[in-house]
Amino acid sequence: MVFPPSSSGNFRVAIVTGASRGIGRAAALRLARLRYAIVVNYVHDQQTAEAVVDTILDDRGTAVAIRADVADDLDVERLFAAAIDAFGAVDAVIHAVRGHLALVPVAEIPLDDLDTMLRTTSRAAFLVNREAARHVRNGGAIVNLTGPLRVSPSPSYTAYATATAAIQELTRMLALDLLEREITVNGLSLDVDRPCSPEWVADFIAYLLSAAGRGITGQVIHVDYSSQGIDSIATSQGGNGRSGRRT
Repeated sequence: MVFPPSSSGNFRVAIVTGASRGIGRAAALRLARLRYAIVVNYVHDQQTAEAVVDTILDDRGTAVAIRADVADDLDVERLFAAAIDAFGAVDAVIHAVRGHLALVPVAEIPLDDLDTMLRTTSRAAFLVNREAARHVRNGGAIVNLTGPLRVSPSPSYTAYATATAAIQELTRMLALDLLEREITVNGLSLDVDRPCSPEWVADFIAYLLSAAGRGITGQVIHVDYSSQGIDSIATSQGGNGRSGRRT
C-alpha cells in the first residue's frame, strides 16, 4: 500500500476498481486531475498499481493503492473500510473491472468458465455497488462498466453478454433506489467493433461525475467513436443527459 502525502482535505474521494491498467487506470488519472483523492484498487499486480499512485503523486495529486478481490464480499468490505480510513469518506465509485471473458458458444462453454464469468462480472459488480450504496455520500456518483456492446452478432459473446446484462439492470434499478440521496448511478457499455481508447472513456466518466452530468442517472451509455466526444452528448439526450446512444 502506498499512502498519500498530507493534504488540506479539500478534495472528493473516488474508489476505482481495476485501476492498475486500462480504463480503470485512465479513470484514476483523469479524476486525480480533477482533485479527487483516488483509491487505486488492484488484485494481482501491486507494482503496477503503485506506479499509478506514483504518477498521481508526481502530479501533486492524492492516492492510495489497496488490494481487494472485488468478487469476494469480505475483500470489498475491507476495500471501502480502508478507503474511509485513509480519506474519511467516499464520494464516487468507478467499477472498471471487466471480469473473466470466455468467448465460447453457449453450446460449448464449460460450466467452470461460466461460473468464473458470473463471479467476476455480475457478482463483483453487485458487491461493489452494494458497498457503494452503503457508503457513498449523498450527492455522489457510481459508474459501472457494464460489458461490451456487440454490434456485429457473434455466438461467442452470448455467455459473456448474459453474465454482464445483470450489471445493466443493477445500474438502472440502483439509480432508483438512490434517487432520494441524489446519488447518480450510470453504466458505460463499450463497442467492441469500434473500440475507444481508455482516455476517451475516462472523459465520459469525468463528465458523469461533473456538475454538468448531475442530471443523468439510471442510464447505460454506449460509448464508441461515433459518439463524437463529450460535447455531443448533452445534445443527443435533449439537454438532460449525454451519450452517443443509450439503452
